[in-house]
Amino acid sequence: MKKILVPIDFSIQSKYATELAAKIAAKTDAEVFLLHMVELPSGIVDMGAGSNFSIPESMMYLRMVKDKIIQMKSTLFDATANVHHAIRFQNPHEGILSYSKKIEPDLIVMGSKGASDFDEILIGSNTEKVVRTSQIPVLVVKNSPDTFKIKELIFASNFKEESKKSFTMFLDFATTFESNIHLLIVNTIGKFETTSASKEKIANFLKDFPTAKHALHIYNDVSIEKGILNFAKEINADLIALSTHGRSGLSHLFNGSISKNLTKSALRPVITFKI
Repeated sequence: MKKILVPIDFSIQSKYATELAAKIAAKTDAEVFLLHMVELPSGIVDMGAGSNFSIPESMMYLRMVKDKIIQMKSTLFDATANVHHAIRFQNPHEGILSYSKKIEPDLIVMGSKGASDFDEILIGSNTEKVVRTSQIPVLVVKNSPDTFKIKELIFASNFKEESKKSFTMFLDFATTFESNIHLLIVNTIGKFETTSASKEKIANFLKDFPTAKHALHIYNDVSIEKGILNFAKEINADLIALSTHGRSGLSHLFNGSISKNLTKSALRPVITFKI
């Protein structure tokens, strides 16, 4: 892993994302790129070719943003860390994707303002839009990564042919951190299949990955979402990995919402890989 992109808006969630990126960079010696997007009302700043900021308020705002980024860099990163920053005037979702194309990161780390439901961690925000459209793996973090490790990783999937590309990227990620891999199929009443059928499906899937060391888990629950979260809690997983279609984000895999009694602590970081 050589480059990590972290979009920041100075919220507590983006602070968590930056802290996590710092931890990953410290282990991988990756460059970190902090990106802040500014959406100013039209007329405040003339962004035409060769223009200068003509309004004092705009200049003061930009200086304040730059000072905040510099403070974040000095507070959250070691002095030897290779950290860059950029401020761009663009729609956040579009700006993140265009900057990603420019620097070609290996990973995007983003915060989420989700409350307690699993779908809220990824849906209805710029984070969800980036997850849905980015070709780069996106790691979504909601809580403080103070005790975060990348040791126990879950790859939850239907293990169809289309998921092999994302599984290849997942293996690269897991290998980097020497993680334990847990392959997970969640069996529900509505989409029931026998244990032998699930094992055969995964065995066929893994024929293209003969060296992938893993533990296989077939978990029964009332929904896929609950099954993933409950299993993650049982093994104290550090990270949940999912495949996503660009056309519909995670809706092809997750439908409905998680019951309100699932606590905030059940929400592990989630990394998504584009199918």
